[in-house]
Amino acid sequence: MRKKQNTKDLNILNKEVKISAIITAGGSSTRFGSNKLIEKIDKLTVIETTISKFIDIVDEIIIPAQEETKTIILNSKIYSNKIKFASPGETRQKSVYNAILACSKPEIVLIHDGARPFIEKKSIKEIIELTKKEKAVIAGVMAIDTIKKVENGKIIETLDRRTIFQAQTPQAFDYELIKTIHEKYKNIDNFTDDSSMAEKFGITPVIFEASINNKKITTKEDLK
Repeated sequence: MRKKQNTKDLNILNKEVKISAIITAGGSSTRFGSNKLIEKIDKLTVIETTISKFIDIVDEIIIPAQEETKTIILNSKIYSNKIKFASPGETRQKSVYNAILACSKPEIVLIHDGARPFIEKKSIKEIIELTKKEKAVIAGVMAIDTIKKVENGKIIETLDRRTIFQAQTPQAFDYELIKTIHEKYKNIDNFTDDSSMAEKFGITPVIFEASINNKKITTKEDLK
C-alpha cells in the first residue's frame, strides 16, 4: 500500500519557490580544441540548446561566460531578460561561486554544465521537486562497466558497480546552503563538482537517476 504523505511534506512539495539556474560557460575547452559551446547542434549552438532546456522552467539563469560565448547568447533568438551574466573565474569552482553571488536570492539553485545540452526537461522538473524536500540532489547514472580501483598501475579492488554512480548535472541545492558551502571552501580549489563540496561540509546529497544520454560534450566525437 502506498504510504500517505504527511501534511508537512505536501506543503513543502506544493510550495511555490523561486528557482535559479547556473549554467557554466567559462571553460577553455582545451580537450575539444575550440570553443565547444558555440558549435552547432542542428540550428542552435551547444550553449543555446542547454539554455533552452531551462528557460521556461526557472525564474532566472546566471551564466559565467567567456566573451565569445556571451556574445552568441546576447544575439540569440532564445535570449530573454531571465538571463544574467557573471564573471568567469580561473576555475569552474570560482565561476560557480561568482554566479551564486549574482543570484537574486532564490530558494533553490540548479548548477549545470553548459556543455551538457541533452538534459531532459522532465528530469529538471523532477530534480526541482526533489530538492524542495531533500536540500541537495544530483543527477547521475549507474555505472554499466565493471569498475576497478587501481594503485601504481595495478588493480587492487573490483568495486560493486551496483553502488557506483557517475555524477552528472544539474546538481540542485537549497540556495543558502550551497552559498555557505562555497564561501567556506572558496580558498580550497580542488573539488571536482559541487556535490563533493557538500559532502565535505557534511551534507549527503540524494541521487536522481537521469538518462545515460545526458552526456557532457568533451571531444569532437561526443558532438558527433
